[in-house]
Amino acid sequence: MYDQLASPLVQVIALGVASIVIWHLQGRGRPNARLVVQIAFFLAMTAILIGNGISPFKFEPMQEVGGTLIAAKVLWWMHLSWSTIGFIRIYIVLDGRPREARLLQDLFVAVVYLGVTLSILSFVFGIAIGTLVATSGVIAIILGLALQSTLNDVFSGVALTLGRPYGIGDWIILPDGVEGRVVENTWRSTHILTPANNIVVLPNSVLAKVGLTNITRPDETHLRVLAFRVRPTHPPSFIAEAMRRAMIGANHIVHDPAPGVALTAVDAMAVEVELQYRVRHPSDRIPAQNELIDLVYRQCTAMGLSLALPTTATVLTESAVAGPGSAETAKDLLQASPIFADLKLEELEKLEAAARIRRYRSGDLVFGRAENSPSLMLVRSGVVAAHSNGAEVIRLAPGAIFGQADGIDGEPTTFEALTEVEAYEIDSLAMKSLLRDYPTMQNDLSRYLADLAGHAPGNGPAAGKHAFLRKVHGLLGR
Repeated sequence: MYDQLASPLVQVIALGVASIVIWHLQGRGRPNARLVVQIAFFLAMTAILIGNGISPFKFEPMQEVGGTLIAAKVLWWMHLSWSTIGFIRIYIVLDGRPREARLLQDLFVAVVYLGVTLSILSFVFGIAIGTLVATSGVIAIILGLALQSTLNDVFSGVALTLGRPYGIGDWIILPDGVEGRVVENTWRSTHILTPANNIVVLPNSVLAKVGLTNITRPDETHLRVLAFRVRPTHPPSFIAEAMRRAMIGANHIVHDPAPGVALTAVDAMAVEVELQYRVRHPSDRIPAQNELIDLVYRQCTAMGLSLALPTTATVLTESAVAGPGSAETAKDLLQASPIFADLKLEELEKLEAAARIRRYRSGDLVFGRAENSPSLMLVRSGVVAAHSNGAEVIRLAPGAIFGQADGIDGEPTTFEALTEVEAYEIDSLAMKSLLRDYPTMQNDLSRYLADLAGHAPGNGPAAGKHAFLRKVHGLLGR
């Protein structure tokens, strides 16, 4: 019994079985420890075999050596494959190529297992590998012809993985208009999550043949264009400057690099304009476009410009070729705001009579630390930037409402003119008696100003809401 336990072949078998048991007991959460155990047991098995003059690479007939040597050799080859696979995985991870890891690991693992299987058949069981390889080559040709389309996708997937035109999480656009974020890349296909929250599965062979646009690299900011037509009632340079001011007031676009205005054509009916701007990421496209359309409309109204009919229009009315429109009055701005939409005409006229026009140059403070008079401001033209704690909070375009009051705790909000600004100032005394009869309107104004405060970085929704509620109370004398 002791002689059997002292046998090197029994020791190799015992080490091989013990390695498998310990490997499973360690669990999947400790891959490095698993690899160390595999290597340690494999080196111990190799030392025992070589120390006793047993070569795993030499075939010996089964009837001469018995099943113990065969089991020891099979276990040695299995541990060789597992150790090699462990080294391959660590190399790929440490080499900093996580996006290639999945396909490359699968490919290397398949090659290792195939090589070890053939080695076991040859060195342990004495099977002629040449004949087997020749037979398997014929079978491989038959399978290759039958699975031509699938293999095309597989090798295209390998090429895309090595070429790295995109990775998991990138946003890509295809020539047929399909776009979305890459969420999975398998051997055969790539899965794209579209803006409609659908998964589009594209074969890798299709992606390898078409040109795609990756808007995630070098970052997700990318150029967008908004085209429209303006009636030529003013010089083109005046129109370009008006549109530049409109874009300055946008909060959903990137201002560094600065957006641009391109005048693409002019005729007797219109000046064609393109606004070229960048958005931070794809989800900002629609909000930015909606905001710019609103800002263009407001800026045209504020500066006496009118939009022109599209080129496809075949019928012209007298109003379509009339002169330039007039700038908005305080009553027009109040009527355009949903907060004051319920006021009667005579009440709007009272507020308009109490409104005073204020003009500011670029860089002037509309409201600052030393401002003492609480009032409500309506931006008629230009752009105002709100600053809090030394940082820009939000930009206010024509039609925006903001205010200032005393008694606000913490760092006050300052309002600076980014362009030449015209704004109507309505004193709180003129509003106090009017809004006292409209509690719903007071609440709407409070929520609006609270939302305005919510843009401030570092301010929680509750803090911004309470601060601006105090502003409204100051405006109303409460």
